[in-house]
Amino acid sequence: MGALSIRSVRKAFGKTEILKGIDIEVEAGDFLILVGPSGCGKSTLLNMIAGLDAPSSGRIHIDGRDVTDVPSKDRDIAMVFQSYALYPNMDVRQNIAFALEMRKVPKAQREAAVQRVAKMLQIDHLLDRKPGALSGGQRQRVAMGRALARDPKLFLFDEPLSNLDAKLRVEMRAEIKLLHQRTHTTTVYVTHDQVEAMTLGDHIAVMKDGAVQQLGSPHEIYTRPATRFVAEFIGSPAMNMILAQRSADGGLTAAGHALPLDAAQRQALAGGSGDVIYGLRPENVCLGVEGLPGELVIVEPTGPETYITASTAAGKLTARLPGTAEGQVGGTVHLHWAAKHAHLFDAASEKRIA
Repeated sequence: MGALSIRSVRKAFGKTEILKGIDIEVEAGDFLILVGPSGCGKSTLLNMIAGLDAPSSGRIHIDGRDVTDVPSKDRDIAMVFQSYALYPNMDVRQNIAFALEMRKVPKAQREAAVQRVAKMLQIDHLLDRKPGALSGGQRQRVAMGRALARDPKLFLFDEPLSNLDAKLRVEMRAEIKLLHQRTHTTTVYVTHDQVEAMTLGDHIAVMKDGAVQQLGSPHEIYTRPATRFVAEFIGSPAMNMILAQRSADGGLTAAGHALPLDAAQRQALAGGSGDVIYGLRPENVCLGVEGLPGELVIVEPTGPETYITASTAAGKLTARLPGTAEGQVGGTVHLHWAAKHAHLFDAASEKRIA
């Protein structure tokens, strides 16, 4: 059993089922990301791990102990909220030490813990300030310090960076990653941002409609998405999706154009029936003098890269190109790619064709 074990957890409000049987094992020291769109159930699941809500069925174990019916205060967890949840009338030192004081930890031990985490988070020069005198990033560090001071078995983060601006989010993301590398505390982190998920997590659980679509490493999630939803949700720009029909020779066509397939893909398709979704990551689509023709409709330079979108007979396709790439909107381009980069999904079930 891992440091965190979630077994067949379901949650319903009346006849509406929010969580539909979640099974997740998290090993000690792992960083698990729960990612998905709004309403997928990720925060509901985090609240159950925290003891802020109870499952309708299923069990939750922390460090081998069944905590399903254990109050939140007795679970040995620490939570960092999106809203920081700092006491405005207390200074930074008092905010960090508050949970320890409630647990009647001796004053000398509390002060040592405050100094340790404040130095780690580089806020030791702010200990006498009130939250109102701090920036958003500093307040988030204080909230993290309060959690760290507890030295818990489990850290829980509920979208902690959503209130920060883009530059600060990048900085704080790096801080959280460094923090985990230093402490090796088992962590569960909720976000709707797939970039946070890919950069922070040891493992990612991609959720949709109360179920886990795929659980794996960032590399597995990106290179072998289990469903069309995972393929489109993870990655920016999103994966291109082409609706393809099976041809008499065992291949695939879209709008009369044959789509590249290698031997393994043809074998996987053999014996099947029905339409197929043919997926391509934008970075695997190239421009050339031959290939699928299309009209260039959008050019998006970002500096190091340029994204171009072309309208083709098979639908709109996006390519990620070097920043030096140029194109004239309204002009004709030809798109090509290697068969090995294609991802195949059954059009009806939207599951990956192995």
